[in-house]
Amino acid sequence: MKIGVIGAENSHTARIAKVINVEKLIKDFTVDYLWGETEEFAKKAALEGQIPNIVEKPIQMLGKIDALIVDHRHGKYHLKPALPFIKNGIPCFIDKPFCYRTKEGIEFLENAKKHGVPVTSFSIIPHQKSFIGFVKKLRNNGDILSGTMYGPADLKSKYGGVFFYGIHQVDAALKAFGYNVVKVLVTKNGNGATGQLIYSDEKIITLNFIKEGCQNFIINAVCGKGPLQQTIIYDKNQYLTGIKIFTKMFKTGVEPEKHEEILKPVQILEAMEKSVKSGRIEKVDSKII
Repeated sequence: MKIGVIGAENSHTARIAKVINVEKLIKDFTVDYLWGETEEFAKKAALEGQIPNIVEKPIQMLGKIDALIVDHRHGKYHLKPALPFIKNGIPCFIDKPFCYRTKEGIEFLENAKKHGVPVTSFSIIPHQKSFIGFVKKLRNNGDILSGTMYGPADLKSKYGGVFFYGIHQVDAALKAFGYNVVKVLVTKNGNGATGQLIYSDEKIITLNFIKEGCQNFIINAVCGKGPLQQTIIYDKNQYLTGIKIFTKMFKTGVEPEKHEEILKPVQILEAMEKSVKSGRIEKVDSKII
C-alpha cells in the first residue's frame, strides 16, 4: 500500500518514513508522497525517509495513495486537508493531537463514519512496553486511590499551548486511569502548570506540565495494594508499535480506537485551555460520537 504524508515540520514524518522505507520493518507498505509546510521541510524529510515524491499541494496525492498520514506540530492544521481524502475512501492516521477544537473533531469523525472510512489518532507514549507493563500492574493492584504524571509541556507553546505535548500525558492518563473525566482545573506555577483531571466518581488524577528540565514522562499511582511508579522508557524503536497499529488499520479497515477515545483527549485539552484563562474548574464537553 502506498502512503502519503501531509506535513514535514514535525520530526515524526521522517522517522515514520525511515521505519517503513529505509529499515523496511513494515511489510507491504511504502511512503511514496509528501507535502511539506515549506520546501526546506519537505526536502529534508524526503531525504531522511527516502520519500520519492514531493507535491506542491496535498490534494495532488489523491488518486495516487492508498492511505494518509497527517502530521503537523499544531493540531489546528490536521483535519481540513484530510477531509477530501476521507470523502474519497482513504484511511487516515492523524498524529497527536487529533485536532484543536472539539466541534471540528466531531464533524470529521461523523464524516469518516458516514463514508465508512477508518481513522485513528494517538500518542506513542501509551504504546511503549514500559507503559503497558505499568498498566498491567495497575490493573492487579486494587482500587486506584490517586494518580500522578509528570512530563514536558509549555502552556505558551506556539503550537497550541497545552495541546502541544500536553496530549501525551492526557492520552496516557486516560488509558491508565479511565475516560470518565468530567471537569479539569489547571493551576500555573513558576515552571509550568499542574492539571487536575476530575472524574465522575470524584477521583482526581494530577498532571504536571513542566516547561523546562523534564525530558521524560513519569507515571505513578497509589492503589489499595500499594504504590506503583514508572518512568516511561522508550522502546528501542519508539515509533514501531504505533506504526504497526495504524498500518494494520490501513490494511484491515478495523479501527484500533473508538471515536469517543480519539475525541476525549481533545475535549479535555480544550477544557484545560479554558481553565488556564479562567483560573477556575471547567467542565469537559461530554458529547459522544
